[in-house]
Amino acid sequence: MPQNITRVVVTGAAGFIGSNIVRGLNARGIEQIIAVDDMTQGDKFRNLVDLKIADYMDRDEFYARFADGDFGKVEAVFHEGACSDTMEQDGRYMMANNYTLSNQLFNACQQRGTRLLYASSAATYGGSATFREEPPFERPLNVYGYSKLLFDQRIRLECGLDFKRAKRQVVGFRYFNVYGPHEQHKDRMASVAFHQFHQFRNEGRVKLFGDYGGYAGGAQSRDFVFVDDVVAVNLWFFDHPEQSGIFNLGTGRAQPFNDVALSVVNALRARDAESALTLQQAVSLGLIEYIPFPDALRGKYQSYTQADLSSLRATGCEHEFADVQSGVTQYVNWLAAQD
Repeated sequence: MPQNITRVVVTGAAGFIGSNIVRGLNARGIEQIIAVDDMTQGDKFRNLVDLKIADYMDRDEFYARFADGDFGKVEAVFHEGACSDTMEQDGRYMMANNYTLSNQLFNACQQRGTRLLYASSAATYGGSATFREEPPFERPLNVYGYSKLLFDQRIRLECGLDFKRAKRQVVGFRYFNVYGPHEQHKDRMASVAFHQFHQFRNEGRVKLFGDYGGYAGGAQSRDFVFVDDVVAVNLWFFDHPEQSGIFNLGTGRAQPFNDVALSVVNALRARDAESALTLQQAVSLGLIEYIPFPDALRGKYQSYTQADLSSLRATGCEHEFADVQSGVTQYVNWLAAQD
């Protein structure tokens, strides 16, 4: 392979964020991509079918072969592969997937001179009211959040808090609530926008949790980030190999679930040439409905998240993020086009 051709690896490449990163790399003309995934859920192939990759590798084969140098010079690994089911209770399975394999990959990247850009999660903050990349605010509420935090802690230990001990670039992205195209395989873990689109199509209404945690129905707020913005920030760091660290990747804006629901309703109404509604109007017409908060989520639910972008902005990354109204509208139109 010519020396000027960039070869990269994307783990979780058939998944939601992974496939969008492959798409972003393709848009730059990068096609020497080794796509790594577990295709047990066979319909995930749909996320790769229109993409250009050099090779596909099963997850169970990849990590050992990469450590052995079987793929030659690899510039960077975008590590998106993980168990992302926040309701998964099998701690051994979670730790094996999200911590042990990530450790192996980090060690191999450092040994082979490969840059590592990996998916962490805002679930590391859990019950915290402050979302800044510092240990005092890291309080995961489930084993998923802990598995992500433990790997972040390992990276800090190996690279130093200033990351100056890293031999090559290492970047962890604490994703907040990501939504957008190509998440259909995630089932219950797909975004609220995805589920609300199908609820409205099938039932003519959107259901939201009622009052919980001191918040009125639908007023619980999250930092919802469009997947195109996630890809853009990943690629910004790919362009800036001198930047390492652990960074929040959200919009820096907390918006209520009501905003997502209303955006879904109004985007679908616009497709039928119907006028936009206010929240009060949508509720009074029965288009948005509040249901009791489920007992299974009590004590395990983040009612409020908002990324502190101070560290991200300090790197010079000035990417402008879509708000819920514009991002969800784009997404709803994409979903409708697929139907």
